[in-house]
Amino acid sequence: MTLIEKILAAHSGLPAVIPGQIVDVSIDIRVARDFGGANVVKNIREHGLTIADPGKTFFTFDCNPTGSDQKYAVNQHICRLFARENNIPLYDIDSGIGTHLLIDKGYVVPGSTAISTDSHANILGAIGAFGQGMGDMDMTAAWAEGKIWFKVPPSVKMIFTGDMPDDISAKDFILNLLAIYGANSLLGTSIELYGKCIDKMSLDQRITISSMATEMGAIIILFPPSGKILKYCRLRSANDFEPVYTDNDAQYEKTIEINVAGFTPMVSRPGEPHDAVSADLVRGIKIDSAFIGSCTNGRLEDMVVAAEILKDRKVAPGVVLKIVPSTDDVWKECLRNGIFEIFKNAGALVSNAGCAGCAAGQVGQNGPGEITISTGNRNFPGKQGKGSVYLASPATTAASAVAGYITTAGNIPAEPAVFSSAALNDDSLPHRSISTKHVDAPSVIEGKVWVIMKDNIDTDMIFHNKYLSITNIKEMGQYTFDNLEGYRDFAKKAGPGDIVVTGANFGSGSSRQQAVDCFLSLGIKAIVAVSFGAIYERNAINAALPVVVCSSLDEIQLRNGHILRIDLKKGEITNLSNNLKTYSEPVSEVQFHIYRKGGLLS
Repeated sequence: MTLIEKILAAHSGLPAVIPGQIVDVSIDIRVARDFGGANVVKNIREHGLTIADPGKTFFTFDCNPTGSDQKYAVNQHICRLFARENNIPLYDIDSGIGTHLLIDKGYVVPGSTAISTDSHANILGAIGAFGQGMGDMDMTAAWAEGKIWFKVPPSVKMIFTGDMPDDISAKDFILNLLAIYGANSLLGTSIELYGKCIDKMSLDQRITISSMATEMGAIIILFPPSGKILKYCRLRSANDFEPVYTDNDAQYEKTIEINVAGFTPMVSRPGEPHDAVSADLVRGIKIDSAFIGSCTNGRLEDMVVAAEILKDRKVAPGVVLKIVPSTDDVWKECLRNGIFEIFKNAGALVSNAGCAGCAAGQVGQNGPGEITISTGNRNFPGKQGKGSVYLASPATTAASAVAGYITTAGNIPAEPAVFSSAALNDDSLPHRSISTKHVDAPSVIEGKVWVIMKDNIDTDMIFHNKYLSITNIKEMGQYTFDNLEGYRDFAKKAGPGDIVVTGANFGSGSSRQQAVDCFLSLGIKAIVAVSFGAIYERNAINAALPVVVCSSLDEIQLRNGHILRIDLKKGEITNLSNNLKTYSEPVSEVQFHIYRKGGLLS
């Protein structure tokens, strides 16, 4: 078996598993964050559930560690009270990013399983562990039962040859892969990395690469644990463990060989992490701000690299540089060894540990017209504010902050760029409230079609992160697609019983349940897509919203307003407006069972 297969088999009580098999996986560690935690508490109380094992159950407050938003503050306190009542460990606003804490505190070790309401929980692949981001329904079920259903993904083996150039960081490495494979060519796979350059990578480098599996559309990027990784984990874990490695005769969906000698420093252009190009192509673009941090690049090695560039230099006039370490331990180490002094002397703003701008709950947001270079993992429209965000490595970001424009560490000018005047553009729109309608559960459904044939519609486009503190489903529908260009009035026009038809990788990005619930709020009957983001698909299944995979939608010549009939069990789709028919993947028995009973927790 492959790495993912061996881990899932061991945690399912099975001698072996195969891709596509649905198994009940025992989850070693189950974590709810501050924006998803309140929903988990609500679900547990409403359904009269209990906690299976409080010692394996955690809250982590990393989205808004400043507690500066009133709704976040309310949700955090709900979680605090629930944690006290149920003896659940809680890492509060002074701790840092939950997925990092799981590794650094020894809760997760090679071969173990963990889930979080953080869509970057697959960061745990850095130590050869299974980590997944899941919605609040999944998390509730795992807290109550200690296990959750999961479909075994196909595995892809990547073998890296050649010598990596000295100026290539881990962030450049993963951006090169994103440029090659995009956001959905490896959709739903488990990727294993091998090669001489992989063996040499530190924990911090592995974390950077694994954290962006989500942006590639992959389930996880797994590193076979090296001797140094095993030593790190054993020093921190209270329990002994045996690492898991792939069998010599393991079967992969595909094996890919890549020569890293040609890798170059990369920058992702605004809007899509996979729109990554050579840094030379965007060099000279004037920036307003820079951000160093996030679960992707907030580790100590990232802080050291930034400090080496910023030492005895100043941030360019008018440019704002914001720096946020990933954990409090990294924060303290930066304080002890003088890194913060370098940052402050350079003119940077330093905040307490956490997710920062990536979660819209802390420093790092930008305004309309603002151009930001960031070490984050996502630059979807609206993700880090209303401006434009370029993604880059800590070295490129620090160098750009000094230059005043995008550049690399080897090309910092003697004098920084200066600003010219620029106009701002705020395109925010008003919304109206729409009540939730009941969704029936027949096996054959019909409805009026909304055709939105775009690929890679992410969860920020579906339901913007500025609304994540909303927990009442009745309030969610009005915000559906209000961050998707050309469809911001969707909620005003869509009606109960309508069906959405869309392209590949629909729902990529975050684990937020609201991106599903907003459709339920509007009474949308089903979503048909060429493919779905992995977390989004299971969130929709768990919420009893039919999600249908169909790769041949062109055959039925759909137009807005056509009437569509879907036979969920048979996998038949008929355009009743022209009597053309195509075929979809029939929904699985698990999906149909959850759909029929009205949701995972019903």
